[in-house]
Amino acid sequence: MIRYPFILFIILVFAVLSSCKGPFEEDVSHLTVFRYNEDGNITSLDPIYARNQANIWATSQIFNSLVQLDTNLNVTPAVAHRWEISPDGRTYTFFLRQDVYFHDSPVFPNGQGRRVVAEDFVYSFSRLINPSLNSPGSWVMNPVARKNDGTLDMEALSDTVLVIRLREPFPPMAGLLCMQYCSVVPREAVEQFGSDFRQMPVGTGPFYFKYWNEGLKLVLRKNETYFEFDGEQRLPHLDAVSISFVQDRQTAFLEFIKGNLDILTRIDPSYKDELLTPGGELQQRYHDRFYKITGPFLNTEYLGILIDDGGENSLPELRSRKVRQAINYGFDREKMIKYLRNNLGTPAHAGFVPVGMPGFTENSGGFYFNPQKARRLLAEAGFPNGQGLPPIELSTTSLYLDIGQYIQHELARIGIQLRINVLPPATLREMMANANAMFFRGSWIADYPDAENYLALFYSENHTPAGPNYTRFTSREFDRIYEMSKSVVNDSIRFSLYKKLDSIVVAEAPVVPLFYDQSVRFLPHYVKGMETNPLNHMLLKRVRIEK
Repeated sequence: MIRYPFILFIILVFAVLSSCKGPFEEDVSHLTVFRYNEDGNITSLDPIYARNQANIWATSQIFNSLVQLDTNLNVTPAVAHRWEISPDGRTYTFFLRQDVYFHDSPVFPNGQGRRVVAEDFVYSFSRLINPSLNSPGSWVMNPVARKNDGTLDMEALSDTVLVIRLREPFPPMAGLLCMQYCSVVPREAVEQFGSDFRQMPVGTGPFYFKYWNEGLKLVLRKNETYFEFDGEQRLPHLDAVSISFVQDRQTAFLEFIKGNLDILTRIDPSYKDELLTPGGELQQRYHDRFYKITGPFLNTEYLGILIDDGGENSLPELRSRKVRQAINYGFDREKMIKYLRNNLGTPAHAGFVPVGMPGFTENSGGFYFNPQKARRLLAEAGFPNGQGLPPIELSTTSLYLDIGQYIQHELARIGIQLRINVLPPATLREMMANANAMFFRGSWIADYPDAENYLALFYSENHTPAGPNYTRFTSREFDRIYEMSKSVVNDSIRFSLYKKLDSIVVAEAPVVPLFYDQSVRFLPHYVKGMETNPLNHMLLKRVRIEK
């Protein structure tokens, strides 16, 4: 007698639960939603903490700065519609648009976002260097002069005019201001939300924050009043962006193949041969469903050698320049790229500064496979055929174990014995930062489009742990030219100095450049308008879904 009422009760409960949707579970069947997976961990949506790719990709959808980079790394207008640089290169004057508004938020009167003014940038840049916030991007403001009270030498002359004064000329400054660290944020939101601003961001970007269940789902929605246009149509084209957090790359690959994701941005050894031919082309069986876009990625993959004479963890034999050069000549980079990377990337024959960097030129002093020369250098260093040279420990991560094993095998042919130490990425980074790794795999992704960003790794004042000079390389000649180059406004002269600096790095060989990376993205044919740039940013404002 109670069977049917019970069933009716269950049906009613299910109906109620189904109607109680979470904030991201609205009916989106009529919306164009772009879905991508982030296998890294987004730690914050506050742009002053956008130090890694995961944070940068997410915050770049929500925020804008004064200027931005196009797909060719040219600095172009954003919130500032134009700017002027004084003849001495020390004063930058930005003229702001009057149609840029913060996203709607309860922090504003009537919940409606207010117009962005120059004072918002003074606040945002000052917040970036606030020591209590410990932003990893505070260094971006280092070129800016300081007033007597220690504040940044910048001022809002009006709502639409911002002036920034530098300590000395620094040509890459406009590129620095394109970084996510320099995004404009509203004082009202930061002060009301406090530390919760990391998960309740308010920006000006093409998408506004909707929902974030950390480690599960992040949802962004279309900003209907965004200030940029594509012809006559206001951007963005998408209605929403949905970000999942599947950490296992093979699982994410299967989700892409099943049609549950709209992009695949990484190639993992577990599925690279399933997706790509040995020549790096998309396998024929996927041609009717997907397409591939590639481009230069300003990322140099390398092996670093700790050569500081005073470092207790450096290997004395590696302080010999000829031994370091022998390692560089001792393996075939082209074969490494062909068989281990399916031809995704460019063999690093030109130095440390990568292909795609403005002003890049082929460096004739780079390293090519030359085992005879490698053996001769070893003999000249006092280690004929490697005799007397102790085994060298190479610290790497599991993701690059195959490359480490390949180099281990190749160098053994000329008498150099490697032992491979596989470490978690965080452990390896800590060892590098504290000069505890004598020979290590590293990578350097450009922060801004100027070769100075790469050459800073060899400036003696940047010795780790204070800076990114993980090899603790020291050269008075390098330091002299580097310091000279930083204030040269003329591009051709500065690029010439950069080439000299890169030549010194090649000659002294504190690093073993492996390859210059290449971005690769796989997309279903219904996704249109995806752009790439050499910084490998995720640019979604022009993307369309046409099913």
